[in-house]
Amino acid sequence: MIERAHAVIMAGGQGERFWPLSTSRTPKQFLRLIGDKPMLGLAVGYLEGLVDPARILVITRADLVQATRAAAPELPAENIIGEPFGRDTAAACALGTALVAARDPDGVILVMTADHIIDDIDVFQTTVSEGFGLVAGESILMTIGMAPSFASTGFGYIETAEAVPSDGETTFLKAVRFVEKPDRDTAEKYLSAGNYFWNSGMFLWSVTAFLRALQTHHPRLLQMAKRMTPLAGTADFEDRLKAEYDRLERISVDYAVMENADNIVMARGAFGWDDVGSWPALANHFAGDADNNVVIGTCEALASRSNLVVSQGRLTALIGVEDLVVVQAGNATLVCRKDLAQDVKRLVHRLRSRGSYEDLL
Repeated sequence: MIERAHAVIMAGGQGERFWPLSTSRTPKQFLRLIGDKPMLGLAVGYLEGLVDPARILVITRADLVQATRAAAPELPAENIIGEPFGRDTAAACALGTALVAARDPDGVILVMTADHIIDDIDVFQTTVSEGFGLVAGESILMTIGMAPSFASTGFGYIETAEAVPSDGETTFLKAVRFVEKPDRDTAEKYLSAGNYFWNSGMFLWSVTAFLRALQTHHPRLLQMAKRMTPLAGTADFEDRLKAEYDRLERISVDYAVMENADNIVMARGAFGWDDVGSWPALANHFAGDADNNVVIGTCEALASRSNLVVSQGRLTALIGVEDLVVVQAGNATLVCRKDLAQDVKRLVHRLRSRGSYEDLL
């Protein structure tokens, strides 16, 4: 275990792109999509031997606290914190940092999400360990960037410049700017340039450095963090948090801090990583049959190729179709083309607006 190392796992998402298996009551972080553990359990496992479980916090929705405790039983119950409202990642980062500050004002923090897949765990842990060493001694904010393997339009990018001196195995680079999800032509240029990396959404910083960044770039979040720190673990915590969150805007930590700061260092992630942001992305983690169909559950396919089928506890039959996503869950069935899988979230919003399908959402 690394001294003064803490982790904050953000687990408050809706997981709408994995509907109908993922719903607001059982979002993506609770699903056993890969292996025999829920996604949150996998995230906690990535930290084994690196961060003491007593120093791992999970920020989730208030209505999911009990389910989160059940999905991560190795963590102390008091380390599962429920947000009264969704206010995006900046608020979660500020709250997590405030709670660490209450326990360890000189602590260093890894911020990660509950629904990513990480391979090469030894390399991941080395990257984080060496990153901790750097942020502990410098007033910097660190992000972990992944070398792009294709011209993705679904990820944000980090433009990098010169190397930052380090004695370890990890490559650290000065981050020049964060770039939002690009169009296809721009993504191709980034891929060719060689100094652009996918933004993994994982961050490292010291308590001091992040609070200082909030003071400069988002004072309202700093005020919330400072007011919540002395209330950690008290009977007044939940009521005060609700009042504080009620006054906050929805904003990501990228917009609120990272895109504006001039002290950003990127650690190059040389480990396997996938944010598993859509049904087709999940298929990449399973071997297909002779016709490249990936089946989770039971399926009979005739003259069908390159489909993803999730059909647990029932039989799904395919005849003469290609490149489809077919998911059966409860009383809902999804059928869509793989190239339109990102529109599942849009479909969920449409269903929610009609107000007739709340039991399925």
